[in-house]
Amino acid sequence: MSLFTRLSTSYFFYFALLGLVTPFLSVFLDGKGFNSLEVGEILAIITATKIIAPSLWAMLADKSGRQLAIIQLGALLALISFIFLYWLDAFWPITLSLALFSLFWTAILPQLEVLTLTSVRRSGKIYARIRLWGSLGFIALAILTGEVISAFSYQAFITVGCLLLISLLISTLMLKQPVQGQSKSITQATIFAKLFKLPFIVFFVAGILLQISFGPYYSFFALYLRDMGYPGYAVGLLISLGVLAEIIIFILAGKLFKYFNVKGLLFISLFVTSIRWYISGNYGDTLWLLTLSQLFHAASFAVYHSASMQFLSEYFNSAQQGRGQAIYLGGVYGLGGAIGAYIAGLLWLDGAGATHSFNVAALSALVGAMILLLLPNSSLSRQQ
Repeated sequence: MSLFTRLSTSYFFYFALLGLVTPFLSVFLDGKGFNSLEVGEILAIITATKIIAPSLWAMLADKSGRQLAIIQLGALLALISFIFLYWLDAFWPITLSLALFSLFWTAILPQLEVLTLTSVRRSGKIYARIRLWGSLGFIALAILTGEVISAFSYQAFITVGCLLLISLLISTLMLKQPVQGQSKSITQATIFAKLFKLPFIVFFVAGILLQISFGPYYSFFALYLRDMGYPGYAVGLLISLGVLAEIIIFILAGKLFKYFNVKGLLFISLFVTSIRWYISGNYGDTLWLLTLSQLFHAASFAVYHSASMQFLSEYFNSAQQGRGQAIYLGGVYGLGGAIGAYIAGLLWLDGAGATHSFNVAALSALVGAMILLLLPNSSLSRQQ
């Protein structure tokens, strides 16, 4: 099996699991009888594990130089934690099980990104083609899970999750640890200073605001569509439409970097995302506008992710990549995601506050876009 196939398979199953959890965890929790405030609190607690956990895993990976072992351990422990959901019903036991699952699941992606970028020698074009298989996995499960839950019950969420985690674990066992080309010791101490330079601060704050804006979408979009009378399969189809647009961007990522710099791509991403949330919250009952807003996911995620990976790859040297990825994921996705989920839970009001929630999300993304104008245009490469 080729290196490309092995890496693509791991991305496929990792993001297939994301395609299950992102749209349908709220449906599972709603089926358990939790209200929107409780759902928001659970999602905020789960997401908060991403604040510290990636950095702890990354420190271990950087010191040992064994990213692959961390990936495999994370997949195994995430599976064990998720299985407990079969026997749990109360708020705190379910929250604890999901928090542990997230704690171990967060070990996988930062190290998989580093391992992949190292394996493909930091080629943005090859990385984008590998990463698009993650998008395909997301689409497959977003569509499949909607039908499975409709046919059986919300409890099918657990079975599908366990099958995906088993597949992910098996796929990681087929990966190989790439040989590190240089010593880590020469620049490990410099990462702290880099975190307080203007380029990273602007990048970091804007990323947090973007993830805050995703709160209503990640927490309640499936319930939002259900409440507006869309059929069950519409959830998977609309989410998949966004991911299809995302795939196109990943395929074209190499060309985008020829015409736009990192700052330009990040700004476009957040500005378009602001428009997306405004449309979603105010015109969600108009199918063609909702469809259009889903196509904007190409900018909200794919453009942002590709530009962010390029920023991090240029800003941190090879010995700092693991910690740089972990700080980015922990701060932006962990802190931003937790704040976004909690605010969405407060504002949603079991659907009555849906429009207001999306308007606040649109404002958050817009402010983030304005902050990105402060990002220097000069090269960020390997600042010391």
